[in-house]
Amino acid sequence: MEIKAYGVVARGSRIEPLTIERRAVGPKDVDIEIAYCGVCHSDLHETGGEAPWTQYPCVPGHEIVGRVVTVGKDVTRFAIGDAVGVGCMVGSCMRCDDCKSGLEQFCEKGCTFTYSTSSADFPGHTLGGYSQKIVVNEAFVLKITHEKNLAAVAPLLCAGITMYSPLRHAKVGPGMKVGIVGIGGLGHMGVKLARAMGAHVVGLTTSENKRADILALGAHEVIVWKNENELKDHASSFDVIVNTVSSSHDLAAFLHLLRRDGKMTMVGAPAFSHKSPDMWTLMQKRRSIGGSFIGSIAETQEMLDFCAEHGIVADIELISPSAIADAFARMDRGDVKYRFVIDIASMAKEVGISRVSIAR
Repeated sequence: MEIKAYGVVARGSRIEPLTIERRAVGPKDVDIEIAYCGVCHSDLHETGGEAPWTQYPCVPGHEIVGRVVTVGKDVTRFAIGDAVGVGCMVGSCMRCDDCKSGLEQFCEKGCTFTYSTSSADFPGHTLGGYSQKIVVNEAFVLKITHEKNLAAVAPLLCAGITMYSPLRHAKVGPGMKVGIVGIGGLGHMGVKLARAMGAHVVGLTTSENKRADILALGAHEVIVWKNENELKDHASSFDVIVNTVSSSHDLAAFLHLLRRDGKMTMVGAPAFSHKSPDMWTLMQKRRSIGGSFIGSIAETQEMLDFCAEHGIVADIELISPSAIADAFARMDRGDVKYRFVIDIASMAKEVGISRVSIAR
């Protein structure tokens, strides 16, 4: 099945219109007509040649929302017309201890990511959601129940679950004080989710001019962390901090904010390692640093249901497929509040969409 898409054909090339091929629908497959796809910062790294594991041609996109148009004969969970989502994974071994525990993202053999992972499908690796359709095993398809603004639901499939998982794992709830470091595509979702969980939420930013915007997202307070006095006012008071910053920085200032047994969870992966924090800072109040990586399929479904119940969606800017390159440039300089989402349904209308073909 040939469809239209956007991607890069080689390292260093510009994102452009493509024609790609999807596999035939198998017995357990769901064929999804994509309506919207969010733009994640990892899409920028993969298409920009910064990620050594990228496989070309690369069609990015793992924040996918659309509707079911075909189901395989053995599919039991979905029907034609259902609103569905696909996130960062489209497969795993399903046999290892992690997969059997419902933690597919930690698959011991490596999960199959939605794009740029080796697979049996042509051209030998997965192709993502900057495309009109995608065919996915039903075990990795998610149900979407809040349909009023599907475009703004798309970023929940990556940004949403990336923030929900560490908050859920920390059992965030009423009476807890939660800090979200970095208020961008990930951080703005963290503020909304932690607030809905009943926590006292504090946004931590380097920019004084973001204070009003962060409060508008639902934060109770804002700390401009370059201001030492503001940091001192909150010393040893946080139960949980989720750090979304993907550039290398000094972690010590945030560790001092944690109360006894407080934990900072890292969800941003810098190109260069962070400076190692002073061990005494960790030891003196039994503080800890941990990491979190997206979430399982079951947890992602739980997150979607939670967001539907609480009316949570991302703050987005909807763009046409032809504006992807410009969106990448803007995202690289931090010029987005807070997530770009591509209107995939408009792809068929664009002139020159089939300029490059990578179909058989």
